[in-house]
Amino acid sequence: MPPDTAFTRMFGCRYPLQLAGMGGFPSPELAVAVSAAGGLGMLSGALQPRDLERQLDAVPPEVPVGVSFLMPFLDVGAAEDAAGRCALVEFFWDEPSPQLVDLVHAGGARCSWQVGSLDEALAAVDAGCDLVVAQGVEAGGHVRGTTPALELVAAVCDAIDVPVVAAGGFGDAKRIASALGLGSAAVRVGTRFLAATESAAHPDYIDRLVGANADDTVLTTAFGIGWPDAPHRLLRSCLEAAEALGPTHAWTPDWPAADYVGDVEARPLYAGMSVDFVTKRQSAAEIVAELMTES
Repeated sequence: MPPDTAFTRMFGCRYPLQLAGMGGFPSPELAVAVSAAGGLGMLSGALQPRDLERQLDAVPPEVPVGVSFLMPFLDVGAAEDAAGRCALVEFFWDEPSPQLVDLVHAGGARCSWQVGSLDEALAAVDAGCDLVVAQGVEAGGHVRGTTPALELVAAVCDAIDVPVVAAGGFGDAKRIASALGLGSAAVRVGTRFLAATESAAHPDYIDRLVGANADDTVLTTAFGIGWPDAPHRLLRSCLEAAEALGPTHAWTPDWPAADYVGDVEARPLYAGMSVDFVTKRQSAAEIVAELMTES
């Protein structure tokens, strides 16, 4: 039987599995596919409000999804709209804000904050969050803290009384089972789903993920135009390709979507240390089944 946790009860999911809120592209297919497979799909709030509205319009009413907002690019009106239309509104970066939590609750959604330390987790609880995402340093994309995921999850689960979602380097059933065994209510997965058939990632990006392993990832602040001093984990090969283009290269944080035309290798190819388990392109349902087989 699938694990029964505070997360599955909170969102009516079959599995304690959350899609990471990735990207900034209007493509809700992946979120819907993850939810249909038994997890909780997430949409990206790092969009123009009209594009996010189109994403939400494309989600069938019976499918629960959440929206993840990046604080440096937050549109408060878009967060308020999302709170009235989805199951979860999540924030990442900056100090947890009681005002934003109240705004989400007023719209009828649950509120979550992704954090990188125990102190931030305690602040999220004090702000009124319904759950906390504890992100370890192994995560792909932008990384808040410096602590290994399982170490952080153990500390946060011991210290707070709201559900904890483990994030950072989770790409196989064994590691997911370890996080659940420490007391987390769910596990958050991003890199595996970048290679899903429903993903909006460029095919060349997916090919790089399939050919990479954990040692091929690196933390950097290089792709920081518009979001400076924010460490992010990606494939070392894209950092080297961008450096080879010289100082005129645009160090944008935007990863290459399927319709991108240009040098894919020199764009940020975000990848967590779970990239070891990206071995082929699969449907979201197949990935969910693999991850939950032994959890």
